Amino acid sequence: MNHNEITNRITELEQQLSTLPSGTLVYKTIQGKKQPYLQWTENGKSKSKYIKVNERDTVLSQVQLRKKIVTELKELKRLTSYDQSFSIFSALNFKTNVTTGNSLRNMIKSVSEFQKRDCFDILQKYLRSSVFGRVCLLYGLRRTGKTTLLFQAMSELSDIELNRVAYIKARTSDTMADMDQDLRKLSELNYKYIFIDEVTLMSDFIDSAALFSDVYAMMGMKIVLSGTDSLGFWFALDQELYDRAYTIHTTFIPFKEHSRLLGIESIDEYIRYGGTLRAGETAFDDKDMLSPDASFHDNESTRRYIDTAICKNIQHSLACCENGGHFRHLQSLYHAGELTSAINRIIEDMNHAFLIQTLTSTFKSHDLGSAAQMLRKQNSTRILDHIDKESVTSRLMELLDIRNKENLSIGITNTHVAEIKEYLKALELIVDCPTETTQINAEPLERVLFIQPGMRYCQAQALVHSLMKDPLFASASEAERKLATDKILEDVRGRMMEEIILLETVKSLPQHKRAFKLLLSRGEFDMVIYNSENDTCELYEIKHSHKVVPEQYHVLLDNERCAETERRFGTISKRRVLYCGIDCDTEDGIEYRNAEAYLKSL
Repeated sequence: MNHNEITNRITELEQQLSTLPSGTLVYKTIQGKKQPYLQWTENGKSKSKYIKVNERDTVLSQVQLRKKIVTELKELKRLTSYDQSFSIFSALNFKTNVTTGNSLRNMIKSVSEFQKRDCFDILQKYLRSSVFGRVCLLYGLRRTGKTTLLFQAMSELSDIELNRVAYIKARTSDTMADMDQDLRKLSELNYKYIFIDEVTLMSDFIDSAALFSDVYAMMGMKIVLSGTDSLGFWFALDQELYDRAYTIHTTFIPFKEHSRLLGIESIDEYIRYGGTLRAGETAFDDKDMLSPDASFHDNESTRRYIDTAICKNIQHSLACCENGGHFRHLQSLYHAGELTSAINRIIEDMNHAFLIQTLTSTFKSHDLGSAAQMLRKQNSTRILDHIDKESVTSRLMELLDIRNKENLSIGITNTHVAEIKEYLKALELIVDCPTETTQINAEPLERVLFIQPGMRYCQAQALVHSLMKDPLFASASEAERKLATDKILEDVRGRMMEEIILLETVKSLPQHKRAFKLLLSRGEFDMVIYNSENDTCELYEIKHSHKVVPEQYHVLLDNERCAETERRFGTISKRRVLYCGIDCDTEDGIEYRNAEAYLKSL
């Protein structure tokens, strides 16, 4: 098929596409039944429409046809894009995949309707600055909007400036020598803006990154380097780039920004999306219902995300940097093929206790025991006390793909754990939970906050799925089963909501304030905000509930605990409960405030 034939076919397909409904087919469980919906994105917001029974055959065939046409269009546009690029640059013989001109303009159009990340202004400021000798690093885990940010930055340039823009999609086969040769040619052609995507795929990038800042940025080029290999950038900053780079991190997407980008108002939906810009269904047994774009729609997708976005990220960077010298004590795990398993096991327990016992003892689910204890306390049901915990845990481990101690040929030590944790922090997957205590000489208690909560939540959903297959549990009444499984997931969402609120509060406060979890001689406060300017503090309890009940806030009125807090952190100026209901105040002077509104106010 020649160029004209391809162009005519594209026009024909686009006309046909305009007559078909937009969106993908998803299923939602309504009153216990799975119902089909057509879901699409409009003006950056997710929308859906119920498909009536008499319309389903027609809509289904149209959706399938649209999918087929879109696939063909992508391939045809790839061919014509290559054809245009080849005709323009064939004489230049670029070593890497360089795209400019009309081909690049066509690529930029794909992001025209997307809203911009909060960090977009930082990227634009770099492109408009007059400073020479510095590059911009745009990095973060997968599905946090990096490539979209690159295209959006290009779209903000004038048409004249776009004639001086080059986009390079790096490949594993590329080398820094290839990149050097192409950048030299682009410089001779007076190209000013260079966007290099997935730059860390090049095995010699980390040890040669200074080429971009010390040579080409000094010549006046604005160079933006993007990639999912955050650890690779971390090493490059430490060894090559030093202070010659602006850094933009995309991994952390706060609730307020996530809500603006996707039109989601619910903290539970934020938890389900997991801090990425994709979401999916949660039907573990029905593969037809799963969205292929979702990061955490089931355990398989979560395992795949952890393996590709995190484990391979770590291993690729360690292998590329100084010929693998940074593996340090993880060499034995890496060569035994057990480093991925170790990272998975640490991530499962990350939110609660980052302890060596997690790796060396048989896997146990914290969620299972926590829910059983809560249900006994409420005298609701003791169904979780009688289930076959061994078989449930075995099924859970199968879902989570986590090995037991006896499956590991290499012993895991505290040194292994410390190094893995160091790299997870470099990826911005975890941060230390700010914790303070009023106790003298108290043992330090390590707590970790998770940047992408969907990983944790999906594992909790996998637990519920495993529970539903337990013979004794399955024989219980529908009411008991629903009560127990709902309580497990509510418990998990509650703990995750605490962590999300504490993390986002810490990141938003001015210098004279700090937020932390406070450990008392008896109990704790979910969050305390201390104001050093006037020596006052605010006390917070965080509840995943729509109800206002004294049991939720009795600790805020406990004289002994409050006096203990005031002795170190000054006068208590506010006592507040953040929850899922509407704003109100109790007769005791406790402020109830909506958690989602609070997060949006930060």
